[in-house]
Amino acid sequence: MSTKLRRWQAECLELAKVHYLLHSDFFLQATPASGKTRLAAEITRWLLEEGHIDFVICFAPTREVVAGIQRTFTVVLNQRFGDTLASVGAAYTYQSMEYHPEEFWALFTKYRTLTIFDEMHHCAGHDPLLSNTWGQQIIQRIQNAATYTLALSGTPWRSDELPIALARYSDPEGKLICDYRYDLQTAIQDGVCRSPRITLIDNPLIRLTEENESTASVRAFSSFQQLLSESPISYEDLLRHDDILNAVLDLGIDRLNQERGSVPNAGGLVVATDIEHAHQIAELLHHKGESYVVVTSQTPKAHQLIDQYRYNSTRWIVAVSMISEGTDIQRLCVCAYLSRIRTELHYRQVLGRILRKINDSDDKAWLYVIAEPLLRKYSQRIAEDLPEDQAMLQTQKLNLRLEKARSSQMGGTEESEPAASNSQPLSAKNINEREMQSFEPPLLTLSFSEYYRQHLLSLI
Repeated sequence: MSTKLRRWQAECLELAKVHYLLHSDFFLQATPASGKTRLAAEITRWLLEEGHIDFVICFAPTREVVAGIQRTFTVVLNQRFGDTLASVGAAYTYQSMEYHPEEFWALFTKYRTLTIFDEMHHCAGHDPLLSNTWGQQIIQRIQNAATYTLALSGTPWRSDELPIALARYSDPEGKLICDYRYDLQTAIQDGVCRSPRITLIDNPLIRLTEENESTASVRAFSSFQQLLSESPISYEDLLRHDDILNAVLDLGIDRLNQERGSVPNAGGLVVATDIEHAHQIAELLHHKGESYVVVTSQTPKAHQLIDQYRYNSTRWIVAVSMISEGTDIQRLCVCAYLSRIRTELHYRQVLGRILRKINDSDDKAWLYVIAEPLLRKYSQRIAEDLPEDQAMLQTQKLNLRLEKARSSQMGGTEESEPAASNSQPLSAKNINEREMQSFEPPLLTLSFSEYYRQHLLSLI
């Protein structure tokens, strides 16, 4: 690990030193792959050397991220770090919060602690009624007990629009207040992160054949967007279609071949929808002669396989919810996004897995994605960098939620009858017709032209 801090890390470290003289909480937003963990370790080292804290306790969303924290802190602090005897601190998953004994929580009141929360947006909570489990633990156990807290996030908002625990918001605008912010655009300009090149993949000639017992009809569509909005076909249907998978994978393979010309062990990530889907993709890669490893929640020793992939030269890693935020595999530079998850938070976190640089000349990352309307919108927003409105707490919606939660807790309100109850009762004939329609749905067959249209978006 380089001993020299990046410019932004050194700047943020000096700001944190001044900030902690007067305040106990520090919120850092820095784009994925920019080096938040290294900075957190440097802040910890300063607090320990100055005698401000006795221990550091870290929380993170996954075991893989916890392992990365332990590696970095051990090197930077040059001390034992982990759940071992005579260690200066330890890292745990957020999931473990519910299972720690009272002796563990007593550390926060008996000793001076720095508590670090990685990917803090996972923890919702300003009010116990509107907090998730992890947010409640922070409010009840840590908020008024820890000597100092350090919250880290690369994507500081939540899809459910709830506030982030320990975060501060401006009034009345509801804008997230960060003590330091380092965005993707700046990170690229500084040479800290690779510049993403996002390729949206579409098809200009799609045919959908619908066959019933006695009839068959063929409809044509000029884009995936039209197909999804005007037919029974779902986005997940597209993700499982071999023709589309082959088209996306072929583009990724071609790009990986080019990248390996300058970085011999450059790797590619395929984000799959579920375990069955991951093995479908793996079979296609096998037929193309590609080396790969599959990691899912049911893969034996999955974390060991990820660690092996980090350092070997296997070309592809196919993952289901195993390589997302915080996972550091520098050689990943190509990604095929084939997940059914369509939230901007998840999409940006996956993009962050391919933004880490190996050297100064390693300056581009390549993401391939189907041109589904939401993913197209997110890609455009990334090309325009992080929009300010994502860091906004929607106060009006939050207040409505709060009032509803409180009123239901104080006695509950009866749900109104659904509108459908006012409709006329169905006749036996209508019921039989509906049952027949649902029992024998039409057979749907998709076919595509060989030509796939590509739209490239880029930050620079």
